[in-house]
Amino acid sequence: MSLSPLDLIVLAMYFALIAGIGVYVSRGQNTAAKFFIAGRGIPGWVVAFTLMGTIIGTGTFVGHPGTSYQKGLILLAPHMLLPIVLLFVAKFIVPFYRRVVRMSAYEYIGQRFGIGGRFYTSFGFLADRTFDIGVTLLTTALAVNVITGWDIKLVIFGTALFTAAYTMMGGIKAVVWTDVAQGTVLILGGTFVLLRLLFAPEAGAPFAVVGEAWRGGRLTLGSTDFSWASLFDQENSTLWLFCLAYGVQWTRRYVTDQHLVQRYLIARTDAEASKATFTGAMICVPVFFTFMFIGACLYGFFSLARVPGPEMGDSVMPFFMIHYLPHGILGLVVAAIMAAAMSTVSSDLNSVATVATTDYFTHFFPQSSDQARVLCGRIMVLAGGVLAACAATMLIPSKGSAPVMERAIIIATILSAGTLGLFALGFGTRTATRRGCYIGMACCVLYMSWAILTEPKNRVLDLGFNFEMNPILIGVFGHLILFGTGWLASKLFGGYRPENVEDLTFWSHKIKYPASPAGPGEA
Repeated sequence: MSLSPLDLIVLAMYFALIAGIGVYVSRGQNTAAKFFIAGRGIPGWVVAFTLMGTIIGTGTFVGHPGTSYQKGLILLAPHMLLPIVLLFVAKFIVPFYRRVVRMSAYEYIGQRFGIGGRFYTSFGFLADRTFDIGVTLLTTALAVNVITGWDIKLVIFGTALFTAAYTMMGGIKAVVWTDVAQGTVLILGGTFVLLRLLFAPEAGAPFAVVGEAWRGGRLTLGSTDFSWASLFDQENSTLWLFCLAYGVQWTRRYVTDQHLVQRYLIARTDAEASKATFTGAMICVPVFFTFMFIGACLYGFFSLARVPGPEMGDSVMPFFMIHYLPHGILGLVVAAIMAAAMSTVSSDLNSVATVATTDYFTHFFPQSSDQARVLCGRIMVLAGGVLAACAATMLIPSKGSAPVMERAIIIATILSAGTLGLFALGFGTRTATRRGCYIGMACCVLYMSWAILTEPKNRVLDLGFNFEMNPILIGVFGHLILFGTGWLASKLFGGYRPENVEDLTFWSHKIKYPASPAGPGEA
């Protein structure tokens, strides 16, 4: 079975819709404020949709079913931590950012710790987002390759360039309004796949796949071993390790990452921004569960139907689609995969462009015109797409390799380079100084270098004293080391603190401020 003319028509209609939205909203995107934060004029319900689109990518549509097909619902409990994190973010972080910064989250670090801290955090974000876009492009290409036979690298670069094109034209406004259309298509596509599995005649009675998934251990949450030895298991990550890693990742992303902070800034009011943040997260939770449950049901389907599944677990979703979905519906679900990819990629590319322009170009060329900054932003969108596509080609899995999403969380925690610890140092303490911050950053970089070079799976150096724990902990410890050494160094060695430090910490939420004034300049 392959794509029929009807499927191709559905796909063409989807691409035409997205391109049309991009062209329509591109009018008037001639200032940096409009291109990067839409003049803070986006309705709250649209912000909620775009937050969902930013988080839900093909890593969810393809990667999560692949993981649960192989290992069960090991990622479910960690994803349930998201609403807890968002309660704190919506109440304190969202209004804080809308008061303190104009466009970039890293403006705050610049005010609190100077330009060195700003460059450190912004560069870590650029590396992390480029990698994450690469993961999204890869999981998309794996799905499309199975369905169409098209070359994986061709799909990667084609998706990146098409998404970059409408993001370059319409800026953040194109991103958020295409997210509404893409989110709707994604939810419809996932619903059709789930219904096809639950009522699959090849598997017997309705819902038989659920019982078989249970018997096959695919509805379990993974190993619950809570022991010292589990911290050193190089092959298997327990439920507690996943919860720890994802808890840190969720907090880091929603507190420090530009692609999410930017969503807080585009809303019309503080109240709408806070409500949209929590609503967007609550929409994500059932979507996460649905696609993980689909993966478990896919195991039950292939087991009961007594037909071989794909060689690589990460390909199970597109493999099922191409062989068992009717024409027309197949085109819609392929469009849903593309929608999941493009909503995430467009959001990330715009945030990458915002950081590259606001934190670097504007710093080195402070007298540049608004038009020059918009042009720089558009060029950075294209550059980010090309770099992410190159990263995706390096992640193409081979037979027997670990699931893409399992590898992704390990790499993502490493690339974060202690950023959450740095934000916590500035946001949570009044006493942290610029000197202490820089010492903390240096300690974190030394620790990360040592851990990456000496961890046992891919050991480059044997120093006699090596990192022997589960690799997922490398990035987690990085945040703690930066915070701990930065705080201690501030106490021991003192250093510069801005005069308005009280306004730049968590404690400032007790002070009443106007709704959304422009953020101050860097200290």
